[in-house]
Amino acid sequence: MSTVKRLVGDNPLVIFSKTTCSMSHSITSLLKNFGANPSVYEVDEISNGEVVERELLGLGCSPSVPVVFIGKKLVGGANEVMSLNMKSTLKPMLIEANAIWL
Repeated sequence: MSTVKRLVGDNPLVIFSKTTCSMSHSITSLLKNFGANPSVYEVDEISNGEVVERELLGLGCSPSVPVVFIGKKLVGGANEVMSLNMKSTLKPMLIEANAIWL
């Protein structure tokens, strides 16, 4: 099993981020503003961060962070998350994945 799949596990909302990435911080803040409590993995701080970053790049994530998984599904990076938010489809996705409750 890949490291990314293991980290995504049973968490309804997972963000792969870097402490130095302002877009990662912005996406995390956006999702928290919906009331979500994401599992955030800072790839520049975890012991196997290089492995995780290579796997994210292998999944087609470029740049490698931020990367968001909702309900174990790869949503994508900042552009994809912002696009979903603009279309008003992000919140329903979070609700469906049990990442937020009303």
